Amino acid sequence: MECGRIIGTGNTAVIYEWGKRKVLKLFHRGYPKEAVEKEFSNAKAISHMDFSKPQAYELISLKGRAGIVYDKVEGQLLLDWGIKTRDAQGCGLYMAKLHKEILKNTIQNVPNYKEFLEWGIGKATSVALSKKKEMLELLDKLPNGNTFCHGDFHPGNIFLLDGKTTIIDFMNVCQGCFLYDVARTVFLIEYTPVSAEAESKAEFLQFRKSLAAAYLAQMEVARENIGDYLSVIAVARAGECPGLNLPAITRNGSP
Repeated sequence: MECGRIIGTGNTAVIYEWGKRKVLKLFHRGYPKEAVEKEFSNAKAISHMDFSKPQAYELISLKGRAGIVYDKVEGQLLLDWGIKTRDAQGCGLYMAKLHKEILKNTIQNVPNYKEFLEWGIGKATSVALSKKKEMLELLDKLPNGNTFCHGDFHPGNIFLLDGKTTIIDFMNVCQGCFLYDVARTVFLIEYTPVSAEAESKAEFLQFRKSLAAAYLAQMEVARENIGDYLSVIAVARAGECPGLNLPAITRNGSP
């Protein structure tokens, strides 16, 4: 089958129409095959869970590039909807409702969230060794768990159609304490690069601040309860995404 028109482009892949009701997520040339296989395995592992998501059908190779065939998801990105409507409260409510459905699930045979954070801290060459040691010690004290954590839950990975939400992107699936996934979401909201769709930088900065607060309120999680997670995530993110200008976060969760 030949690829249809391009309907999306991301950091790791291009999304093509694939027949009438499916899409092909075709990863960029040189993207690690094992990472693609991991995403496919993650998507299959959660296929039975009761929340809205596209099903993964097959791994394919096309012109030297690896790809995954998924259900086509209709609608607009929740991030775009939030920016257009400036409705941070509504956006936070949509996010929290879906995230609560996701966090009801447990999962086995996927990495523990601590493994992912340890890897990121180890790769964070821009961070002082003493700081990395401090964060590894703090990480060791954080609780384990078997809650299904999406690992990349933010409005840029959520589609909205007729008031219903669907989550995509299963690369960073892991198990752990639900507070990790909440903290990771807050971090991704607050430190997402400024969108080109925003009318002004100041407007977007205020929107994401309001969105993070609205999301936490709807999740019924106090910011101080995720402060330690945010501190560790900030250092791990420096290894995960080298070159980004990331904040140092205090133990109470503030930059």
